[in-house]
Amino acid sequence: MANYADLTHGNCAVPFEILGPKQVKTKTSVNLWIPEAKTATLYCAKHKKKLVQLQLNSAGLFVGEFKTPKETDFVYEVHAEYAEDEHRFIDPYQFQTEAYHAVHFVDHQPENLYQQIGAQLTDINGLKGVRFAVFAPNASAVSLIGDFNIWNRLSHPMQKTSLGYWVLFVPGLSSGEQYKYSIKDNTGHQLPDKADPVGFHHKQYPSHCSVVYDQDAYEWQDAQWLSRTNINHYQTPMSIYEVHLGSWKKPGDSNQRYLNYQDLAKELVDYVKDMGYTHIEVLPVSEFPFDGSWGYQPVGLFAPTSRFGDPDSFKFFVDTCHQNGISVIVDWVPAHFPADGHGLALFDGSSLYEYEDPRKGWHPDWNSCIYDFGKQSVRNFLVSNALFWFDKYHVDGIRVDAVASMLYLDYSRNDGEWIPNVDGGNHNYEAVSLLQWMNTEVYAKHPQAMTIAEESTSYAGVSKPVDAGGLGFGFKWNMGWMHDSLDYIAKDPAYRRFHHGELTFSMVYAFDENFILPISHDEVVHGKGAMLQKMPGDEWQKAANLRAYFGFMFAHPGKKLQFMGNDFAQDREWNHDISLDWHLLEQPKHKGISALYKTLNQVYQSTPALFECDHSPAGFRWIDHTNAEQSVVSLLRRNMNNTEQVIAVGNFTPIPRDEFRIGVEQMGEYELILNTDDADFGGSSYRATNELVVGSEAQPWNECPNSIVVTLPPLSVLMLKWKKP
Repeated sequence: MANYADLTHGNCAVPFEILGPKQVKTKTSVNLWIPEAKTATLYCAKHKKKLVQLQLNSAGLFVGEFKTPKETDFVYEVHAEYAEDEHRFIDPYQFQTEAYHAVHFVDHQPENLYQQIGAQLTDINGLKGVRFAVFAPNASAVSLIGDFNIWNRLSHPMQKTSLGYWVLFVPGLSSGEQYKYSIKDNTGHQLPDKADPVGFHHKQYPSHCSVVYDQDAYEWQDAQWLSRTNINHYQTPMSIYEVHLGSWKKPGDSNQRYLNYQDLAKELVDYVKDMGYTHIEVLPVSEFPFDGSWGYQPVGLFAPTSRFGDPDSFKFFVDTCHQNGISVIVDWVPAHFPADGHGLALFDGSSLYEYEDPRKGWHPDWNSCIYDFGKQSVRNFLVSNALFWFDKYHVDGIRVDAVASMLYLDYSRNDGEWIPNVDGGNHNYEAVSLLQWMNTEVYAKHPQAMTIAEESTSYAGVSKPVDAGGLGFGFKWNMGWMHDSLDYIAKDPAYRRFHHGELTFSMVYAFDENFILPISHDEVVHGKGAMLQKMPGDEWQKAANLRAYFGFMFAHPGKKLQFMGNDFAQDREWNHDISLDWHLLEQPKHKGISALYKTLNQVYQSTPALFECDHSPAGFRWIDHTNAEQSVVSLLRRNMNNTEQVIAVGNFTPIPRDEFRIGVEQMGEYELILNTDDADFGGSSYRATNELVVGSEAQPWNECPNSIVVTLPPLSVLMLKWKKP
């Protein structure tokens, strides 16, 4: 039951029982709670006619009554006078039915969450305002605080509903209003003020407050892009540029810490388009408090970070990408969240979002909370958020971070530090189910979308359909290929013959999943060194090794991903606080490697044999993967109908190989379409002849009926395309 004293102490959970209008026969009585006001008068909002001078009773409420108007859309306005000020406002507590509407059908479809919960701009019979709703079922009281009430915890108590949501409609508020929720736990203890879990915009430190935002104001110009149908991501080229927006490039103006979304829409998009990438993948843009987490410790899943601008500016960035033929992938982090006071941790005083037991709910690697994947409210929250980015921000894909940490209950835990599942095993069935549901929802509602898993184990079926027992992702990062091939290429060429299998083993499982070959941000931080500095040898050999490695990556089945800076051989480890070293492009070595990567993108996208069968064994065969002694591998790639074939051969020693014979399937001429040793790329251009076309001979070799003879430059990869006779 309602208690008037609860209002005074900020403990009221049912203000609708006390406040607002109550009809008694032909009259309407009104109770108002206006802390610190001296007088209060009611007026008809439409006609400005005085209705009644309210009286302050012993409970601290302004009370009064007036004859009930006949208008169905009648609204009253309050004129409150304070010691040194006055204020006119529409009483929020006369819109109780409208406030309850926030939770109608919220649990019917996951997308209903972001369409109904949070701060929703609403129009009630022409009266504009904001309807607030927040899930805090275990709180004893929740109040809305913001600029509009001078952050007074007593002014706007919210009403608790049977579903655990707290609701209130506040007339007169509009986009741009700053707010938070003041929450008391079930014992009445005051918690840190909380940002809105479904907030669409948030401020940075020190306030970390949420901001009311109009999601429908932006006028998109990418209708043609969105109208594309029947996109087969598996049979089309995919060259992804992974980028950390805060350190890609710093602005020239020393007063501006970052390039904003509009700057990036120009400079980053121009760069990506010029280099020939097909996709941009941005490290997490969901709002996060700590720069050093790179976005991987998010607190505002429904808001692009305000570091670079407002939500419409991020929409402009995505829009510009689409108008330039570039797809956008965003990193999505459902694996963990930080324990910052304004965030989700202990949101209503209980483990509302996280597992209560730290053996499941605390991540030892990142000192952060883990979502309770078995709780339906959390599952709705996460699936809703995945859909939100496709719906409201038109992103083309999400890359899901740290999937392995979700799948395994013993991830980074010692014996005794984890709780087995119901079968005694280490798989988190709840996380498995969540990921399957998320992928099912995304592909059902956004058929042209793609989901990508960063999953670092051999968990079976990550990119297999849910109805076939898989997790339902479209793609999976090939972490095994990345680690093995990097280990190989980092070794001195003199010893590579003893580690030949590290280069070739990936083909044993290459078609078990729909793989993307990543050279990600994780490989150039935390003391791992820059890609160029991983390479052995003198300065020329370092560059040659890197060029050969990039060539091998594009010859190998699987879509491609490259982290920013690698494509021009940045020679220091990535630092999120400073810009990439763009000045290196003035030096021939770095300019050459950049030219190679641009050429690789061009050759890749214009050669169906290199991408149409990325996920089918029919598109690949080893020509020779056993030549460990010379550290040479050769392979064949073919398109869907085998009308195009490309031979790739890599020489991973600094010793050139003259008159080197390679088996081929088809008779005809083979045109050299790529040579990583070309002088334009900083190579030696070592060739016994200047011929760019090599004719085949009817001499069986490498278990092939025909063969060609080529010269292999030192530390190089060649690609030769069959020209049908």
